This record gives sequence, structure tokens and C-alpha cells, in this order.
Amino acid sequence: MEKIEKLFAMLNEHAEKQEKEHNTTLLEGILDGLEAWLDGEVDFSQQGATKEDVRKAIQIAILKGMRKGSQPNHQMTPDTLGLLVGYFVEQIFAERLEKEKISIMDPAVGTGNLLLTVMNLLDGKTEASGVEVDELLIRLAAATADLTEQPVSLFRQDALQDLLVDPVDAIVCDLPVGYYPNEEVALDYEVCAPEGMSYAHHLFIEQSVNYTKDGGYLFFLAPTHLFESEQSKQLHKYIQKHAWIQAIIQLPDTMFANKAHEKSIVILQKQSEHFKAPKEVLLAKVPNMQNKQALAMFFEKVKMWQEGK
Repeated sequence: MEKIEKLFAMLNEHAEKQEKEHNTTLLEGILDGLEAWLDGEVDFSQQGATKEDVRKAIQIAILKGMRKGSQPNHQMTPDTLGLLVGYFVEQIFAERLEKEKISIMDPAVGTGNLLLTVMNLLDGKTEASGVEVDELLIRLAAATADLTEQPVSLFRQDALQDLLVDPVDAIVCDLPVGYYPNEEVALDYEVCAPEGMSYAHHLFIEQSVNYTKDGGYLFFLAPTHLFESEQSKQLHKYIQKHAWIQAIIQLPDTMFANKAHEKSIVILQKQSEHFKAPKEVLLAKVPNMQNKQALAMFFEKVKMWQEGK
């Protein structure tokens, strides 16, 4: 913790100085600090700090910057959720990871926190790409990836238009929730709403399936009521046709300040003639993270499900 705190303090001090002297936002000050560190103009490094220490220190600084700003699209996936997603990626790809690397993409990469948490967990066993439309967020993601020495190719564009990436083994994505304003682009999607604006999170699911290899897996942090909304009919139909639901894991409500923002982890597998639909869909609820015994039982249930596949 000491290394993380020292690193954060130095980065935060630099950002606050930038904010005062150059009239920037705190987030822009953090980006300036990260890029100056990469260019060798400043040195925030701590002896013995791991990649995960560096990521956590940067994450705390960015979170502080986001709280100070007020842009609704500037939000970050908490570490606990990133580690849970990483755990499921590791479980499902366990055999493959013993022999080779896997390719991962996050089509709503933001500052890269979810993707880099998963990559740090599977250290050295992944190559990744990310897509983000917001320039500040993607620059923060690029700087953090470089400083944690993780191989990520980043593309700045609207992720719901044609992408420049090859299909990947796995998608990880904290789905952006809300309506997608570009109705013309939405018309190309099977999950497009029959009238009015389509849900961006539904479009992201379809686009993610498009860029997943046959038989590949998709790990979404999705609204808990994903399959109960007024547009869920099209989503159900789409998933039945193109993917298999492998698991729906409800997250503890204590993680969310507002019931409307509650999320679940939804795991899909893209259909392929080389694989079969799962015998059993894992339906589970993550217990309170403080309850170690209940948590151990939850992980045991997941392991048994994985072994029985």
C-alpha cells in the first residue's frame, strides 16, 4: 500500500499544480503527469512497485479527477468488478492459457481500468485491443497501458461503427448504458429498436459478438434488468440466434449506491459448429465480499460448474 500511496501522492501533486498553473481540469493534469513520466521528464516510479501497484495508483488519481469533474461518460469500472471478470476469464480459458496467449478486446475501454485489471491478472498471457470515442479517456488508457507494460492496441472511434480489429477470443466490457443517438448506424443492427432510439448496451452486445471468434466468450458487466426492458425482445431473439448464455452472475447490491445502477456479469459464448450449448447455465449471486465463507462457497460452485461443462 505504501508504494501505491507514494505514487498516487506524486501524481496527484503534479496534476494539482497543472490545474492551478495552466487552468486545466484535474484529469488533464493527471494525463500530463503520466505522459511526462513516459517521456522521462518526471519520475514517479517506486522501487519494487508491481504493474498492479502502478495501475492502482493511477486509478485512484483518475477516480479523484473524475469525482471533481462532472462528465457523465467519465466513469470507471471498480477494481472488485474487474477482478471478478478476470477470475471468470481465467477459469474459462484455463486450459488454453497453459499453452498460449489469448486475444481480448474491450469495445468501451474508457481509461482502460477493466481491461488492464484483467490483463494484469493473466500477466503475460494476453494481447489486447480497446476502442474508445473520448480522446481524454483513450489517452489516459494508452499512458496507463504503457506504464504497466501491457500490450494494448487502442483505436479512437465510435465502437458501434466498423472496427479495424480482428475477431478476438474474448470480449470484456462494462456496457455503456443508455440510448444511442445515431439512429442511422443503429439501423444496421438486428437489435435495433422498432421505433425511436435503440439501447446502446444492446448494440454493444451485438457488435461484440460480431468481433468475437466462433466459440469465443464475452464477459459483460450489464444492467441487472438487461432481459426485462422494453427492448429486450429483440435482444432475446438475437442471442438465441447467435450466442449461448453460459452464466448470469448477480453482483451484491451493497456494491451499488442506487438500485437502478445494479449490475450482473453476463457470460455469452458465440455459437460455433465445433461447440455445443451448455448443459447448464450458471445462475448465481456473488455474496457480500466481506463474508469470506460465503465467498469461498461461491467460488467452489463456479469451479464445479466449470468442471461439469
